[in-house]
Amino acid sequence: MLDIRALLERQVHTLVGFGSGEIDLERGDSGLFGPQSAAWKVHGDFTTMMIGGIAALLMQMLHPGALAGVWDHSNFRQDMLGRLRRTAQFIAGTTYGSTEQAERLIDRVRTIHDRVAGVLPDGRPYSANDPDLLTWVHAAEVSSFLAAYLRYRDPAFPLAEQDRYLSETATIARRLGATAVPTTRAELEAYFGRVRPDLRSDARTREVARALLTQPAPNPALAPFGMLMMQAGIDLLPDWAARMHGLRSAPAPAIRAGVHGVGKVMRWALRDSSARRARRRVAPKP
Repeated sequence: MLDIRALLERQVHTLVGFGSGEIDLERGDSGLFGPQSAAWKVHGDFTTMMIGGIAALLMQMLHPGALAGVWDHSNFRQDMLGRLRRTAQFIAGTTYGSTEQAERLIDRVRTIHDRVAGVLPDGRPYSANDPDLLTWVHAAEVSSFLAAYLRYRDPAFPLAEQDRYLSETATIARRLGATAVPTTRAELEAYFGRVRPDLRSDARTREVARALLTQPAPNPALAPFGMLMMQAGIDLLPDWAARMHGLRSAPAPAIRAGVHGVGKVMRWALRDSSARRARRRVAPKP
């Protein structure tokens, strides 16, 4: 008899590379944050993290330096899902892995960044090690994860906890080389206000966005789920970012109702996850 629950779980694990051996969640200490952290809460729901990840990529590519890094140094037309998978593994490892695991992943990303540099179409140089660019990539990411968590998992998540989440995750951004990282909601909103004049949307932005939004599902059975996640990611964008992209989602009530339904199914199906493995690792021994 077909076990729908096991099938869904297996498909999700394949999508994000869970259990591939890249991330070790079985050994070590409680990591950079620990089980009582806000980061463990916000990063613990697969559906909200997928939606937040899509919105984050759409926001990040509005920065000329971030866009150029993708355009010049990645196979984005054929491997956008691979980019999502690698991002998911980095977040899982730095959130739920041991301190040693997190530091190893951060060092790996820094090594990759050393090779990502070039010249923008207007002649300005760019580098993935630019502290300002690193701050932008981080801010776009954590703001999107937090927005998805608030919309679809816990709308009553206290402001103090939201600020704690931003303060905790700023640790990773700084270790990657970012500076002046926003650590509260107020600082985050002020930061976006300052950086918006530096953002752009052009033909290259539209091509990268199209590659993301039209990426085929790894399994045809996941295609409806993938389309819903893409629409929810667009719907999650700040109004100014959606306008810059020229993107409009399907009617919001239908998307949000669909996501709430999918979220319940995914939480039912996912019996094994990064958060659950990490909790077993750090649970007090009897």
